[in-house]
Amino acid sequence: MSNSSNNVWRVLARMRGNIRRALMLFSWRKERARHSLDPLPPGQRPQDIFAILLLTVGVAVVVCDVPTYPWLRSLPNEYRNAFRAFTDFGKADWILISTGLTCLFLLAQDADRYAFRIRMAIGSLFTYAAFIFYSVAATGLLAIAFKWSLGRARPKLNEQVGPVRFDFLAFDGTYTSFPSGHSTTVAALATALAFIFPAYRWLIVVAAFWLAFSRVMVGAHYPSDVIAGTLLGVTFTFFTVRAMAHRRIGFHFSSSGKIEPNMNARSARSCARAVWRVIRGQRGLYRVQVEPARLEEADRTA
Repeated sequence: MSNSSNNVWRVLARMRGNIRRALMLFSWRKERARHSLDPLPPGQRPQDIFAILLLTVGVAVVVCDVPTYPWLRSLPNEYRNAFRAFTDFGKADWILISTGLTCLFLLAQDADRYAFRIRMAIGSLFTYAAFIFYSVAATGLLAIAFKWSLGRARPKLNEQVGPVRFDFLAFDGTYTSFPSGHSTTVAALATALAFIFPAYRWLIVVAAFWLAFSRVMVGAHYPSDVIAGTLLGVTFTFFTVRAMAHRRIGFHFSSSGKIEPNMNARSARSCARAVWRVIRGQRGLYRVQVEPARLEEADRTA
């Protein structure tokens, strides 16, 4: 019993130490970020994003929201059933649980003892998992705050109150349509994955589109709800990536000004091969320790 409790305390102490080191690394790079802040280009400034939000959501409310509900009722049930089969992939719980457990597991590791490629894999996996967790959690909280404050009626109340009924601070589950929480989560996750895996960016965007659009097809949200949630998730995650790139944590700015992941495809393949070889027992997990006697002999022969 005492041995198991000692092991638990050692793991907790290791996790505290790793968290402290991560926070120190982030704080040390604040000064670098402060000196490297460039003016945001047109289209990325907060006022530009707010203008895009007003334009797209306003047009969707006028053009798309009103005919959506009658159009959905005219479709066969097979359409809605097909979208119901995968719409719940837009929930945040499975993303937060998987990335959160991954971060906790990696924080419990004594990475200094591992070989170089294994340490690189652990560091990159932790950085990107924490980035996804933060983006999804923060945007989810923002979406909850907005939807419970604005109080827009959901599409199922369309016949009673219409498509543009807002009841501010109603605190009623049927008045939490704007913005779409699922779409916010999907957009945050897709934006994060698109920056981590730029080669698969368009595939990620298309998959995210259908996940977000499924909220309209199942009758849970109006198109304007989905657009607002998507803009919220994309915008917040983009500025998070930008802040990380200024600190060279997980990302960096290329010579052309593009944001690129620090772990390129070649390094990722090397790390994956190293981890796979450790799993198969073809190489050691820990770094090779050179004995002092061998070091002295090497110095004499040099």
